[in-house]
Amino acid sequence: MIPFNKPYLTGAETKYIEDAVSTGKISGNGKYTKKCHEFFEETYGFKKVLLTTSCTDALEMCAILANIEPGDEVIMPSFTFVSTALAFIRQGAKVVFTDSYHDNPNIDAGKIEELITSKTKVIVPVHYAGVSCDMDKIMALAETYNLLVIEDAAQAIDSFYINYKGEKKALGSIGHMAAFSFHETKNIISGEGGMLAINDERFINRSEIIWEKGTNRAEFFRGEVNKYGWVDTGSSFLPSEIIAAFLWAQIENLGKIQSKRKAIWEQYYVGLKQKNHKNIKLPQVTDYATNNAHMFYIIAENIAHRTKIINNLKEHKFIAVFHYISLHSSPYYLNKHDGRVLENADMFTSNLIRLPFYYELSDENISKIINLIR
Repeated sequence: MIPFNKPYLTGAETKYIEDAVSTGKISGNGKYTKKCHEFFEETYGFKKVLLTTSCTDALEMCAILANIEPGDEVIMPSFTFVSTALAFIRQGAKVVFTDSYHDNPNIDAGKIEELITSKTKVIVPVHYAGVSCDMDKIMALAETYNLLVIEDAAQAIDSFYINYKGEKKALGSIGHMAAFSFHETKNIISGEGGMLAINDERFINRSEIIWEKGTNRAEFFRGEVNKYGWVDTGSSFLPSEIIAAFLWAQIENLGKIQSKRKAIWEQYYVGLKQKNHKNIKLPQVTDYATNNAHMFYIIAENIAHRTKIINNLKEHKFIAVFHYISLHSSPYYLNKHDGRVLENADMFTSNLIRLPFYYELSDENISKIINLIR
């Protein structure tokens, strides 16, 4: 079988893991953690970076840092992974879902303002497939209504937004905070693992306290523990040095990995466009976004058509998969969603197909997949 995903190893991972172990400090925040932090801060302009055990944990740190409390409202797309909502629900927030664009799974920025109330505290744009949301519109709303913007950039490493001035800004560097994933399905990986990026200096000091089990020893010994200075999270968001060492090997090869992934994405796009498949739609990259080649998806006509395509590929030994189930339609939200119809989110739930996509996928197999989709 040709899998949907296959983790790419550079060959240096075990070498760096062995080196990390030899230092005698493997619990985290050692040599390789610091190298990763410096790379991301210097390359993408994040003011502060902290590696985390997962993107979910990074989002939970964002929710804690934003001081989310019961009754606060958080606006986000319905077509997203469950962790996007869960991080805020755990703090007691009410999640308010927004629809996607008709041709793009990202949050429809034009539908956000009507959902803002006096209880709204945060907007969470999710950069689906590593393609940017309309950040100028979202940041303008945040400024007007004094809201925080937390970017769910799980899929968006090495991807950029081009603002109205023509300036190119890394995704995750625009909002107040952002969360990234290094899960094995992402462009660069550490098996599991994630990263918190902070762009607002108000949150930097407290983030380091939360990162390490909520311990603020300096304030404790001064007898100055305040409401938000010492947060007992009950767990550490800090990953082991072994995870950081693995990630460093991937970072060293980021350019090579990205070049290959972009070539695969382009081969899919050109091949499918040339076939002139009138009954499927191809992914759209807006003028204000770059493409980091996180995935390649197509949009079928309906769920029956999607099932037919997936089954046909499987019969020929290719694994293609659908993606999220709209959160507003999940059992948990049946009695919590306000009843608005989110037709585009539901359409992507039923019709979107992710094609096999990984570094070692051959040109021959890509061509076979393109032909089989007919």
